[in-house]
Amino acid sequence: MSKEKEVKKTGFAFGKENYRILIIGVVIVVLGYLLMIGGGSDNPNQFHADEIFSTRRVTIAPITILVGFVVVLFGIMKKSKD
Repeated sequence: MSKEKEVKKTGFAFGKENYRILIIGVVIVVLGYLLMIGGGSDNPNQFHADEIFSTRRVTIAPITILVGFVVVLFGIMKKSKD
């Protein structure tokens, strides 16, 4: 008595919705990194602490990046409907 297991053969590991969520998460991560850039000075003798340590770079950008990684993780873990 041999039991045959039903094997699904699909071309992709994720469904359309999973890929959509992954792309949205990657865009959020890239947006977070874009918020973090800048603040340099052309003159090495000048130091602009208010530009380097601004709220946007120290708080908002890392939170945005973390949210993006959570969205990517959700896109990976979400079970597809197929």
